[in-house]
Amino acid sequence: MKYIPTIGIECHVQLCTKTKLFSEVDNDARGKEPNSCVSPVDYALPGMLPRLNGEAIKYAIRAGRAMNCEINASSRFDRKHYFYPDSPKGYQITQFYHPIIGEGYVELPSGTRVRIEHAHLEGDAGKLTHFKDYSLVDLNRVDTPLIEIVSMPDIHSAKDVHDYCKELWRLMCHAGVTNGDLYNGNMRFDVNVSVAEEGSEKLGTRAEIKNLNSFRSAERAAEFEIKRQTKLLEAGEKVKQETRGWDDATGKTSPQRSKEEAKDYRYMPEPDIPPINLTKEFIDTESAKLPLMPMDYRNLFHDIIKEDVLEVLLDYPQLMNKLGEIALSSHLGHTQGRSAELMVLDGTTSAISLTSNLFTSVLLAEEKSVEYLNDLPSAKDLNELAEMNEKKELSSTATKEVFLHLFDPQMKGRGTKQIAKELGLIQENDLGALEKIVDIVLAKPETQKAQIDFKAGEEKVIGFLVGQVMKESHGKANPSSVQEILRKKLK
Repeated sequence: MKYIPTIGIECHVQLCTKTKLFSEVDNDARGKEPNSCVSPVDYALPGMLPRLNGEAIKYAIRAGRAMNCEINASSRFDRKHYFYPDSPKGYQITQFYHPIIGEGYVELPSGTRVRIEHAHLEGDAGKLTHFKDYSLVDLNRVDTPLIEIVSMPDIHSAKDVHDYCKELWRLMCHAGVTNGDLYNGNMRFDVNVSVAEEGSEKLGTRAEIKNLNSFRSAERAAEFEIKRQTKLLEAGEKVKQETRGWDDATGKTSPQRSKEEAKDYRYMPEPDIPPINLTKEFIDTESAKLPLMPMDYRNLFHDIIKEDVLEVLLDYPQLMNKLGEIALSSHLGHTQGRSAELMVLDGTTSAISLTSNLFTSVLLAEEKSVEYLNDLPSAKDLNELAEMNEKKELSSTATKEVFLHLFDPQMKGRGTKQIAKELGLIQENDLGALEKIVDIVLAKPETQKAQIDFKAGEEKVIGFLVGQVMKESHGKANPSSVQEILRKKLK
C-alpha cells in the first residue's frame, strides 16, 4: 500500500521596522544584552496600552503583494490566550478572524504553485533559554512585529518543503520587509505533515514540527516525519496529533505536547486596538513600492544568465537589484514598476552577463563579500568595465582586478577607466602600433630559431613569440591580436 504525504507550512517573518509592533522600542535585538530592548508595554505592566506601528501595516501590504495575495481593506486584532513564561501578558495580540493578507500563491522555481490561505500580523513572544535545572527569560523579542504566513496543504515532498521555504525567504528579502537573518530567527518555519493512503479523500492526522530556522532542517524534518508516520500506519498504529520538536544533531523529531485547537486559546477581539481600515489609494501606493521579485528576474534574465548562476544570485537582493540597474542604465530594458514587463534587447546583454559572472566567481569568493554587498559599484562603472572587456582593452584577469579595485575606498570616484589606467592594465589594441612591436621582436636574434620552428610546423612555439611581444610591450599588448599578427608575418 502506498502512502502520500501532504504538507502545509506556517512561516513567521519578523518585519524589519525600526520599532516594535506595539511600543517605541528598538526592534533589532541582534547582539544586544538580554532584556535591554523592552518597555513597560512589553512587560505588560498595569495600565500600559499598546500603540500600533503604522510602518508594520505598510510592510504587511508589501509582503502580501510579494506573494500575489489580496490585501484586505478591513482587518482587526484579537487576543490569543495562553500562559507561558516568556509571554508576560498571558495572551498574544494577533489577527485570527480578520487578517490583513488574504489568499495568494507562491510559485516555486519548478513551476509548482503553493497556495497561501492567508497571512496575519501579530506580536512575537519572548525567548526561553533552558539549562539543566532552570530556565532564563529574555523579553527582547516580545512584540517584535511578525507576519505569520499560512500555506494551503499543497506540498507533497520534502524537496518542495525546502524549495518553498527558500523561495518564501527570497520573496520577503527582495520585498525588503525583513532582514532575513535565519540564524537569529528572523524567519521560522512550522511544518505540518500528514500521511494518508493513496487515493484517500481524507487527509491523515497531522503532526507539527515547530521553529525550524533553515531550509535544510525543514526538508530533513519533513523527510523524517513522512517516514515515521508511514511506518506507524504500515504497522497498523495511529498517528497522534501533536507538536513535535526537531533535533538537528540526531535528525529526528520528538513529541513536545498535544496539538491545541483554536477553542483552547479563547480568542476574543483586542479591545485596546481599533480595527484597521485601509483605503484603496493607500493599498495601491504601498503595493507600487514592491520591487522586482525573483520570478520577475528569472523571466528577465533567463536567456542571459545561466540558470545555476542566477539561482545563486537570487539569494542576494542587492546583486539582483544592481543587475536590474545595469539593464536600465544601458538602455537594455524599460519598466514602469513591477507589474510592467521589463524587456532586454537582443545583442545588448554583455554587461549583465559579465557582471553576473564577476558577482558569483569573484565578489562572493571574497572574505569581505558581506561588506561589499552594501557598497556595490555604480551601474555606470560596471557598464564601462564590460565595454572595456568587450573591446579587449582589458584582459579577463585585468577585468577581475579592476572590478575588485572598484570596491577600494581609496579608488572611490575615479571611475573604471581611470582605475585601469592607474593600474597600467589597459591593453594596446592599435594594430599599427602592435605590428611595430612585433617587427622589433622578430628582428631579435633570440627569436630566430622559434620562427624557423614555427614555419616547420611547431605550433607550440607561437606561445614563446607572443610572450616576447608581451615583454616588449610591458604587458600592454593584446595577446590575441599579437598572435594574429605573428601568424600573418610567419606564413
